Amino acid sequence: MAGLRLGPLLRYVDWESGSRATVWVEATRPCTAEVRCADGASGSSATFAVEGHHYALVVVTGLTPGSTTAYEVLLDGRRVWPPEDSRFPASTITTPAVPQPEEAGPVRVAFGSCRWAAPPGHELDPGPRLPTPGADPIGPDALDTLAVRLATDPTAVRPDVLLLLGDQVYADETSDATRQRIAARRDPDEPPGAEVADYEEYTHLYDESWRDPDVRWLLSTVPSCMIFDDHDVIDDWNTSDAWLRDMRRTPWWHERIVSGLMSYWVYQHLGNLSPEALAADPVYAAVRATPDATETLRRHAAESDADPTRTRWSYRRVFGRVRLLMVDTRAARVLGEQERAMLNAQEARWMRDEVLTDRAAYDHLLVGTSLPWLLPPLVHDAETWNAALCRGERGGPDGRWARIGEKVRRAADLEHWAAFPESFRQLSELLREAGSGPDAPATVCVLSGDVHHAYIAEPHWSDPAPEGTPGARILQLTCSPVHNSIPATIRAGFRFGWSRAGRWLGRGLALHARTGASPMHWHKTGGPWFGNQLMTLTLHGRKAALTLVQARESPTGPQLETVLERTLTSNE
Repeated sequence: MAGLRLGPLLRYVDWESGSRATVWVEATRPCTAEVRCADGASGSSATFAVEGHHYALVVVTGLTPGSTTAYEVLLDGRRVWPPEDSRFPASTITTPAVPQPEEAGPVRVAFGSCRWAAPPGHELDPGPRLPTPGADPIGPDALDTLAVRLATDPTAVRPDVLLLLGDQVYADETSDATRQRIAARRDPDEPPGAEVADYEEYTHLYDESWRDPDVRWLLSTVPSCMIFDDHDVIDDWNTSDAWLRDMRRTPWWHERIVSGLMSYWVYQHLGNLSPEALAADPVYAAVRATPDATETLRRHAAESDADPTRTRWSYRRVFGRVRLLMVDTRAARVLGEQERAMLNAQEARWMRDEVLTDRAAYDHLLVGTSLPWLLPPLVHDAETWNAALCRGERGGPDGRWARIGEKVRRAADLEHWAAFPESFRQLSELLREAGSGPDAPATVCVLSGDVHHAYIAEPHWSDPAPEGTPGARILQLTCSPVHNSIPATIRAGFRFGWSRAGRWLGRGLALHARTGASPMHWHKTGGPWFGNQLMTLTLHGRKAALTLVQARESPTGPQLETVLERTLTSNE
C-alpha cells in the first residue's frame, strides 16, 4: 500500500487559463497519484523512480477560473491527504479570473531566502539576542510563522505566490538529526564528513525542510517558485575557475554535484515548469518512460555540470500583468578570469529577450536572482576590486596580487554580480532599458536574498536614459534570511558597508584596482533590517507597495511583526 512520504506541494497555477495547476508528491512506493478537487477538477500521474524514491507531478485540469477549491490527494485510489487527524484547514487551489477583469484584485508576491529547517550541529553566533529557554536559538522561522498565521486566521491575506530565492536546503551545514542519519550509513570521519554526500542524503534534507507540519501545509496551499543558491550544493559553489579545479580534484565532489543537481531537478525544478514546458521537456519524458530513472537523471546532471549550456534552470512565470523571471546565478556562470560572466551567452540572450519582448504586456517586471544586483557600496567595490586583482590588473594573472585576490574571494564570499563586472554592467543597462520609453512598466524590481539582511536600494544614472527619462521605478529589494543565524560581525559589517565611511573606503579600493568610475550610483532607501523575515510585493494595476515582516517571539508564541509598509509608486 502506497503512502505519502512528502508533499503535496502546490507549485504552478496557470494565470493564463485559470483552469490548471500542478501538485508535486513523493510516495513510499510505485503507484498512481491523483488529485481531486471539490469543484470536480482532477488530474493523475504514475510515479517515476529515482534512487528508490517515487515521485509524481500531477497536472490538475478543469479548475474554475476565479475560484478557491479544496483538494485531496489519493495514491492508488486511497486518500492520503489531508490526514484524518489534520489540525489545518483544507489545502486549496486558488485560480485567477480569466480574462482578467478591469477590477481584478492585486497580485501578492512574497519572497525570501536562506532557511535552515533546523540549526546546524555546531556553535552558533546569533548576535546579541538572548533566546528564552526552549526557544529557537536563532529566532522563529518566518515561513513557519506565516503558515501558523494563515492557518489560524481566516481573514489573513494569503500570497498568490511564494518565491524561495535559494538555500532551501544546506548540503554543507547539516543539523544534528541529519548528521545522525549520515553516521548510520557511512563513516562521517571520511570526506565529505558531516556534509551531504549523495542523493539519498539529499532526500534527508528535503524531509527535514518540507515535512515540518506547518510548512508542509503552507506549501500545499500557496503556489511556489524556487531557484537554487550555493548552499543547495556547497558554500562558494562556482566562485571561480580555480575553485572549481580544486573541487574537481577531491574524491567526493563529482557525486556531490551530480546528486545536488539530480535532487534539485526532482524536488524544485520540475514544479517551476508550466504544463507546456513539461510536455516539451525530453528529460521529463525520458524519466517517466523508464521503470528506474536513476541513470537517466544522473547522466543529465553530469552533462549539465560539464556543459552549463545544456540545461536552462532559469524560467519565466506570468501573473496577469506581472512578469517574473527567475534567473540562475550559479550553474550558468562562465568562470575563466578573462571571460568571467554571471550568465553564459545563451542564458544572457534568453534573459534579454524575456525582459524586452512585448513590454506593453506587463505593468511590473520582477527579476528573481538569489544574489543581489545592488549591494552595500563598500561590498560592491570590494568585489569589483577583487575581480580586477584576480584578472591580473595588478601584476598579471599569475602574480602575487592575483593569488591574494583568489584567497580573499573565497574567504569573504566575494562572488555576487559585482564580482562579475561586465555582467553587472549588462544587467544594469538591461534593467534601465526595460524601464525606459513609452512602453515602460511601472516598476522594475530585482528580488534577492543571500546576504542575511533586508534592504531597499535605488539606482541613479548620471547620463540620460537611451529612450528618455526612465518611466519605471527601478529597485533592488533584498530579503534574507527566512531562518538563519545573523552573527554580530555580519550586522556590523553590512551597516558599515552602507555608511559614508564605507563608501569612501570602497572608492579607495576602486582606485587601487583601476576599475574606473561607475556610470551609475545607488543609495539605500530602506534598511538594513536584521532578523528572520519575509517581504511581500502587492501589485495592483500600475501601483506597487512593499511590506516587510519579521518573525518574533511573543508571550503567545511566534508572531509576524510588520516593520515596513511602503508605497513604491507615485500613482496611489
